[in-house]
Amino acid sequence: MNQSLLESILDFRRPAVTYTHSIIDLKDGATVAREVLTRFETQPGVMRTVGDLLVDVSLSAESRVRLDLLCLGAIFTTLERHPITDHLLFVNLDPLTLEHPEFWYQIEPWLWNLSIPPHRVVFEITESYSRHSLDQLEFFSKRLRALGVRIAVDDLGSGIASLAHMAHLSPDFFKVDKSLVRGIHRRPYQAALLNALSRFAERMRVGYIVEGIETTEELQAVIDADVPWGQGFIFGEPEPLVF
Repeated sequence: MNQSLLESILDFRRPAVTYTHSIIDLKDGATVAREVLTRFETQPGVMRTVGDLLVDVSLSAESRVRLDLLCLGAIFTTLERHPITDHLLFVNLDPLTLEHPEFWYQIEPWLWNLSIPPHRVVFEITESYSRHSLDQLEFFSKRLRALGVRIAVDDLGSGIASLAHMAHLSPDFFKVDKSLVRGIHRRPYQAALLNALSRFAERMRVGYIVEGIETTEELQAVIDADVPWGQGFIFGEPEPLVF
């Protein structure tokens, strides 16, 4: 990442902007949850997600955590001032942040100041760039649950988040990566896999969400695979929480 860009973000000279993206019940088309995202203006009129910035391999572990904490602070401050009370809220959490004392110092006040109970907050965890063992991730997930929040495994099927991580975290939700959605209407193996995960989610009583749905063909194939909830640009792009 360009060092001057990173410094301008971490020094609060480039403010974080909070967006939300709807998660849809595929049976009736209703919005059932919202993912809360952070974006930064990196050039005039050009917004980039924090996810785009975090995948930069040149970013140090310390900078990753500082950036993630900054984004979490911006998200919870915005939600405190502009409450969302009618849906579940999904918030991304970098696993490296779980090691940092500042996160555990801040998380309780963040949750207390919301207008919703903690169980309406779902932290999405991907083991991307994580140094943690499965046992460590399990420990952190139990510590989060003690605060009342719920856990989601993010990007399942991306080559990063694995079935082993899902088994150890015992999540309340899992989100399938868009790589398993691309061209699904032409790939019966992908459709069969999504359908098998649907059976698993139903048996384990776990929420199941497929991300990255962009075309009507993909949407129909996901519905045919009995996936309950979906997310993607076909339902609209993320929108700023504060206009």
